[in-house]
Amino acid sequence: MADLSAILSGMAKPVVDFALPPRCPACGDIVDGDYRFCLGCWRQLDHLDQGCGQCGDPLVVAGDSNALCGACLADPPPFETMRASVRYGDIARTIALRLKYGGRIGLARTIARAMARHMAGLDDAAIVPVPLHRGRLWRRGYNQAALIARALASENPDRLVLDALVRTRATPYLRAMGARERAKTVRGAFALRAERRDGLDGARIVLVDDVYTSGATARACARALKRGGAAEVHVRCWARVAAAEGDGY
Repeated sequence: MADLSAILSGMAKPVVDFALPPRCPACGDIVDGDYRFCLGCWRQLDHLDQGCGQCGDPLVVAGDSNALCGACLADPPPFETMRASVRYGDIARTIALRLKYGGRIGLARTIARAMARHMAGLDDAAIVPVPLHRGRLWRRGYNQAALIARALASENPDRLVLDALVRTRATPYLRAMGARERAKTVRGAFALRAERRDGLDGARIVLVDDVYTSGATARACARALKRGGAAEVHVRCWARVAAAEGDGY
């Protein structure tokens, strides 16, 4: 039966691709496979591979990949590493907003595909999304971070812990706030769910979100995970704003 299903799927795919060809998620041009960008949009994305060894700030240029920026030396984040797939720009913003507010949930797989290169060495880590408050989740219908986390864990779904963190109170949208106000707003807004405490005690965790701006949300979530017994927290995102560039999301 499994072989028959595979054969039928293989026969149907050319028909589906002809009627509904895969398209670039940014510009809509036809591309040669699902979850891929066209060459032009791919080249416009600023792919991030270097930066501060801890927070990943792309404005930090150092010969040593473990070198830390001044901000991390002065005030070490509660997470071990933070890596983003691309720098926040026009195309990265378009993808993030279409997923978050436009109902384009298939973009979670596109994002996860791009994030995969920053998952090396974390094969044993639990994958935990940044949670939404239940009121916002009801209005939106889904949590974009959870969709990305699920796509990242698709080959090993046992790693996925969707309900590890809970948002204990609703917070206003952060995009109009500065870094200090953001940090104050989300302080104490996250907690490790009690029934998940034993399972994550001493664990390595990949904390997943869509966009990293000031780091306030990631820091608050990482603190909650560390208080609950997590040994390491590694933040992974689709896009990030460089520290000196301010907000835009």
